[in-house]
Amino acid sequence: MATPREIKRRIRSVRNVRQITKALESVAASRVRRAQQMVEATRPYAQRARELLASVASLAGGETRHPLLTFRPEVKAADVILISADRGLAGAFNSNVARAAFDFGRSYGKPVRYITIGKKGREFIYRRGGQIVADFSGMPSRPTLLDTTPATRAAIGDFLNGVVDEVYLIYTEFVSSAQQRPVAKRLLPLVTEELLSGVARTGPRPAYEFEPDPAEILNTLLPRLTEMQVYQAVLESIASFYTAQRIAMRNATDNASDLIVAYTLSYNKARQAAITNELLDIASGAEALRQAAQEA
Repeated sequence: MATPREIKRRIRSVRNVRQITKALESVAASRVRRAQQMVEATRPYAQRARELLASVASLAGGETRHPLLTFRPEVKAADVILISADRGLAGAFNSNVARAAFDFGRSYGKPVRYITIGKKGREFIYRRGGQIVADFSGMPSRPTLLDTTPATRAAIGDFLNGVVDEVYLIYTEFVSSAQQRPVAKRLLPLVTEELLSGVARTGPRPAYEFEPDPAEILNTLLPRLTEMQVYQAVLESIASFYTAQRIAMRNATDNASDLIVAYTLSYNKARQAAITNELLDIASGAEALRQAAQEA
């Protein structure tokens, strides 16, 4: 059994840990609000961009076969853009999304190359022997489109050069403060039917006049839409990470408080046992003196 001094030292250590986890919980709570605001602010823009692209692609019709819209019947390889975090202390957040990407690669049936955004996902894939062709760790807590564009352009370059025939995006979608889930979406090719399926078909479609022509607009709009999808996924992942970290740190703080209560109870029991032993020694000594006096 541990001595009272050892138990007291453990109590101090757990209290220090509780201070750290409580501070991290407060930081994560403040950051998740900002991240959630960024997600909600960019979602309408991404949706409108998809609607505009669907309209332009439908008007272009068979006249334009943009490479990013071209479906390849024979798929030989694929890129997977894996979005995770650079830090831990967020429960199973990083392992869930990284495991989803790794399982996707094993079940894909064709060679899969990974483009990682986030150190934790890169380390997970590397330890399991996955092929990592590019890494973009060190993403700021409030990224801009310029921060995520290099990863998107790397994937677009592989697709246009014929290195891969499909590009998938795997990240953690922010559903609510209580739910975040890993999702896998095909990023390339941007098939027109898939774009049209995400556009509301009720009511008349808006009439656009294109200058110079729909084909040239597609050349500019398609890469931008692809970049926007990756940027939106990064924002979703950041909001999910801070939410998971806040929950994990709150649970750690609660566990530390419970552990302090348990250690305090053990400390009091140990002190009581020590006092009882001392009283027994005193009583035994007094009894021995009394018996010696009677014999004398």
